[in-house]
Amino acid sequence: MTIGFIAETSTTITSRASRNLEAAEWTGVGVPLLANPRDVIKDLHSRHQPPPSTAVVAVYDPDGRIRASASFAARADVSDGWERRNALLSHLRRVIPHDLRLRQPVRTAVLMVCRDGKGGWTEEDGAWMWGLRDACTLHGLRCGSYVTLTGEGWNIIGENRNGRTPNSTSYPRRAGGPVPAVPGGGPQPLRRTAAR
Repeated sequence: MTIGFIAETSTTITSRASRNLEAAEWTGVGVPLLANPRDVIKDLHSRHQPPPSTAVVAVYDPDGRIRASASFAARADVSDGWERRNALLSHLRRVIPHDLRLRQPVRTAVLMVCRDGKGGWTEEDGAWMWGLRDACTLHGLRCGSYVTLTGEGWNIIGENRNGRTPNSTSYPRRAGGPVPAVPGGGPQPLRRTAAR
């Protein structure tokens, strides 16, 4: 009898690759466009002040008002959409009940990922996009835009819309004093959940 680990089969590798979306595939998903992307991104940025390696998921009502949002630390170098989906579902379940009882989804989830690097599509983005699409299906939501926030600014993948501010290095000043610093030089990361 041999004791050891079973080598990954090509099926396992193929299934992981299929849990990742290319930018062109994302365009074909039919994601609704944000009416005022700059306002949405500024609002999420001011609510959560995300440092790099942070994801912010927000749920919007049909009238465009934010219903709930959550920010959480995102593990770097994860290119499997399954793990991204599980993280998103976990945080969605904490801030808003599912809408699976509805015949068609009415609320829309938007995901903003603050990261280092360039604003273009990466394999990690592909995993986030697959995870967002699947999490929305499992939570009864419409899949909304996927936004990256880098040092260059913000970029909505698949829509060719971008801007310079906010970016991953800009932090809004809070009333009541200076922003506390951490050894890395950025403001202290805040992990919050916001709901209305």
